[in-house]
Amino acid sequence: MKVIEKLKWMQTRRGKKPYKAMYSSLIGGITLDQSLMVLPIDDHMVHRGHGVFDTTMIMNGCLYDLDSHLERFLKSASKAKISSPYPVKTMRKIIIQLAAASKCKKGSIRFWLSAGLGDFQLSPSGCSEPTFYAVVVEQNISQLREGVKVITSTVPIKPSEFATMKNVNYLPNVFSKMEAEEKGAYSSIWVDDQGYVAEGPNANVAFISKNKELVFPLSDKILSGCTSKRLQLLAPKLVEKGLLRSVCSRHITLKEAKNSSEMMYVSSLLPILPIIEWDKEHIGDGMVGELTMALSDLMWEDITSGPETRRISIPYELEE
Repeated sequence: MKVIEKLKWMQTRRGKKPYKAMYSSLIGGITLDQSLMVLPIDDHMVHRGHGVFDTTMIMNGCLYDLDSHLERFLKSASKAKISSPYPVKTMRKIIIQLAAASKCKKGSIRFWLSAGLGDFQLSPSGCSEPTFYAVVVEQNISQLREGVKVITSTVPIKPSEFATMKNVNYLPNVFSKMEAEEKGAYSSIWVDDQGYVAEGPNANVAFISKNKELVFPLSDKILSGCTSKRLQLLAPKLVEKGLLRSVCSRHITLKEAKNSSEMMYVSSLLPILPIIEWDKEHIGDGMVGELTMALSDLMWEDITSGPETRRISIPYELEE
């Protein structure tokens, strides 16, 4: 009891946090007590970074694009040589139940797979079995209309093997974001060793060329983005209206990218963030672009009123 009391006291000192519920496969259940939302120190994800994760949005009582994120999640786990303690249908059910238990109507669910508990050795051979965790975070997610500034990151880009799996080894990403903030920018952009634009530290990027072509960078050092893929399926609606000329994925050089008319970050919880300045140079006229916002409108329409195949209604009433 003294340990529990100490944990609760520490939670009070930290102040109110937006963590509404957590699932842990170690206990096989859900807790709503933030002081109990902890991981064992000998979890291989904690002391060796041997784990993968993903995130999906909760918007107006629905989980958005969960199945796409689960699919990428399991691909990342396979690349990281981590098996799942549950079938994908079970994990999906757990995530939905966790969302219902949290009562959260707007925010996100983050979920992790770890090599598991064991010892402090480098190899996971001493781990008993993989562990699965998930946390609901209440967030006021809304459409972003203000543009941000970015820089070209000097932090070395991740090798392809690690860049293409969503693993918890995020120190290069952290350094890249910190570098941008130290220079008065919002975030950064990675460019690969061939001079082609890759991505940001926690978001894909996309460009509107001067001839109104929507371009998604193509590189073997880019994490496949669920939101980016969805945007590529939605964007042809603007082609049909004559607002865009075409939509494509191809290599794009740093020079060409900086010469674009518009630029944006694309990621699950943004989902689109306009970029108006890069290395202290304006993108286009330095204003938030009309086509960027038209794409943002398409994404928000899909998130708030799109097909049921993309939006899972959370059964809050079952947790009453």
